[in-house]
Amino acid sequence: MEIFPLGDSALVVRVREQFEDAPEEALDDTLRIFQLLQRAAIPGVIELAPAYNSVAVFFDPVAVLKSSGATEGIFDELATRIRSAVIPAYQRRRRRAAARAPRLIEIPVCYDAEFGFDLNRVAEHTKLSEREIIDLHSRCDYRVACIGFVPGFTFLAGLPKNLVTPRREVPRKEIPPGSVGIGGAQTGIYPLRSPGGWNLIGRTPMKLFDATKDPPTLLCPGDRVHFRAISREEFVAFAEDRQSED
Repeated sequence: MEIFPLGDSALVVRVREQFEDAPEEALDDTLRIFQLLQRAAIPGVIELAPAYNSVAVFFDPVAVLKSSGATEGIFDELATRIRSAVIPAYQRRRRRAAARAPRLIEIPVCYDAEFGFDLNRVAEHTKLSEREIIDLHSRCDYRVACIGFVPGFTFLAGLPKNLVTPRREVPRKEIPPGSVGIGGAQTGIYPLRSPGGWNLIGRTPMKLFDATKDPPTLLCPGDRVHFRAISREEFVAFAEDRQSED
């Protein structure tokens, strides 16, 4: 485990050197460290953000110094507390039974041309037909590796290698909420109307971010996601049902 500064009020706990070599194990280890840091409730820590193979720890420097009585060396002080809180508990957990299985969330997606603005671009790059792209994309189970960029945006690991497609050279200024895209070796869902450069291949009628709920995000790091292909008619019916519930 490596700990290094991230500006003057945050640090990064790198759990593993690489993510791509063993993504499942790397994410599981990262989530264990994240949960241990949550339970430790270290004074001065104000937010934790797990992603791929690391956890970002945001803190209030004044609160950390006050709680320790130290006058300097805030990074070393906090790093020592993190190691003391995490390493013994982490080693004990590794010796116990396997962690609880993550949630599996099904996301309905309409891959109609009306929503899949870049299906033809992905087809051109991958040398696959649009039907093959849809079948491949909706056949796999993915893992939420990170939430970020905008509130609720999901970075999903597990995209088949033959669907990997570079991001657009010129990002769009506005992408509709619910849009499902491919960006390099990842797939993801835009929860809010925002700019973005991923290749859009479909859209879900589900609401992924709601500021009135706790938690506000439908998906969390570690969740498994499966996309289910739906028709244009099913998309409209689902969206109407959601509006009536809201």
